[in-house]
Amino acid sequence: MQSANECFKKVKNDYLKLLKKEKIFYKSKTTKMLSLKKIYVPMSFWIENKYKKKGKTLFLGFSGSQASGKTTIAAILKVILKKYFKRNIYVSSIDDFYKTLEDRSEMSHKIHPLFRTRGVPGTHDINLIKKFFDFIKKKNFIKFESPRFGKSIDDRLKKKYWLNVKKRPEIVILEGWCVGAKPQTNLLLKKPINNLEKYEDKNLIWRRYVNKKLKTEYKKLFAMIDYFIFMKITNFNKVFKWRLIQEKKLRKKSRTAKKIMLYKEIKRFIMFYERITLQMLKVMPKIASIILSLNNKHQINKIRFKN
Repeated sequence: MQSANECFKKVKNDYLKLLKKEKIFYKSKTTKMLSLKKIYVPMSFWIENKYKKKGKTLFLGFSGSQASGKTTIAAILKVILKKYFKRNIYVSSIDDFYKTLEDRSEMSHKIHPLFRTRGVPGTHDINLIKKFFDFIKKKNFIKFESPRFGKSIDDRLKKKYWLNVKKRPEIVILEGWCVGAKPQTNLLLKKPINNLEKYEDKNLIWRRYVNKKLKTEYKKLFAMIDYFIFMKITNFNKVFKWRLIQEKKLRKKSRTAKKIMLYKEIKRFIMFYERITLQMLKVMPKIASIILSLNNKHQINKIRFKN
């Protein structure tokens, strides 16, 4: 019988190493260990049980606002599932499937100037994500390469930097801010929710195109996911603060600060995400199987398992 305490003891050192690597210094060791015991270990047991029940590759969607901590938590789950449950787990970000800078530039000329900026539905290569899922589902697994996106250069990395998937994953986590997002009604689209929409999308071309993509391509993609995990923030204002911290980290990691955003740029950038983020805060708690509630200190203060 697998024990939660046994799991905790076996993974705690690897967990702390990961947090150190991710530069999570603002939380005490006591807080970190409590999160491992009360949040991440139970989540891992839940995922393991769902995988056993399905009996083949389990696809999980992991969403939440920008800078909420999805990438770090997905990495923590990978450590636990690999170390304790011996599962072959693959974590992929929807960000790695952004269209190239050239493709987005073309969209900005043909459809709307706002599509030059990555982020919203319509700026991802959905066919590439579906291809990625299909490769994993194939009866006779063939190794393949998964793309990577460089945020510091705002473009897809060259193929030599792509990740080789040599063995069929038992568990796949697709994490991303809009994973599981639903379209809105035309009535809701009409009223601008920030200055970006008010002054740069007066004719609703950008908003309607994004919404259309959610109704079609993204709906088909999200239907391929077995269960959703959602990180719920208290309010959208926190996104700016947390994104600012995230950008500072990116600046330290990157060799070039060419595409690292400054204060005013971040203010504008998060406006691209605001509408769908607010919509997801209303809808995802009804859809997701696990809801992680974040407090104002960027800590998970509640976890809820729905099924």
